[in-house]
Amino acid sequence: MAVKTDVLNKAELGGESFLAAWAPRIAAGLRVAAARVLPPLLFIALLLGVWEIASGRPGATLPPPSTVVSDTWELIVDPFFDKGGLNKGMFWHLASSLKRVAIGFAIAASVGIALGVLIGQSTLAFRGLDPIFQVLRTVPPLAWLPLSLAAFRHADPSAIFVIAITAVWPIILNTAVGIRNIPQDYRNVARVLQLNGFEYFFKVMLPATVPFMFTGLKIGIGLSWLAIVAAEMLIGGVGIGFFIWDAWNSSLISEIILALVYVGLVGFMLDRIITFVGSRIGGYSQQ
Repeated sequence: MAVKTDVLNKAELGGESFLAAWAPRIAAGLRVAAARVLPPLLFIALLLGVWEIASGRPGATLPPPSTVVSDTWELIVDPFFDKGGLNKGMFWHLASSLKRVAIGFAIAASVGIALGVLIGQSTLAFRGLDPIFQVLRTVPPLAWLPLSLAAFRHADPSAIFVIAITAVWPIILNTAVGIRNIPQDYRNVARVLQLNGFEYFFKVMLPATVPFMFTGLKIGIGLSWLAIVAAEMLIGGVGIGFFIWDAWNSSLISEIILALVYVGLVGFMLDRIITFVGSRIGGYSQQ
């Protein structure tokens, strides 16, 4: 019995020491989570309350949040239904839009980083291409859509082109600024060590330009998501943009509001994904 009692006492002491060691860390983690989560939740609750009161008055043109939820409950609880044609759940519309954005943004990132490195490294290329880029980047995204439809004759490649041409400019310009801001000491060390082009890119250029590059990528992914929603309103087919336009034509305001909530949440997640990838590569963090 004495042996068993000693074992139990040691186990209890071990448990107490474990709790004593981890309790401050858990408490600190909870405080950090509360500091980050509670303020947005409070402001969202305040916004919903004001919206509910304002929309509940006579003559209000927008439905209150309670009506939006009740009108779109089936879309909320079953986002995966597929009844054929355009009669699909929100998941399929978002997935179709995200597929176009992924392709268009990948093209924009590849081309943008390459051109950014070129005009950042070469003074001649900068003088020749920068004025052209400054002019083209001011063209609104939807202004490219008729030209892309005339060139590609199909909705999907036209939308992808609009995404790419919209997102590429901030990537080019921010990458070029990052390249041109590499400290001269880094370049001198690279010459002394006789680094080849491959080594120079990965050991000097990439670490030095990650913050600039990912700033451009963050802006680019946001513009991509904006462009696809606008483009899909015109090209039709399955996609969140056409869903919003179709809901408007059917006077389904609650469905439009629900779609806008999804658009905002997806845009937020895309921004966080780019930030996370940048932090893993190194040198970039969310401000």
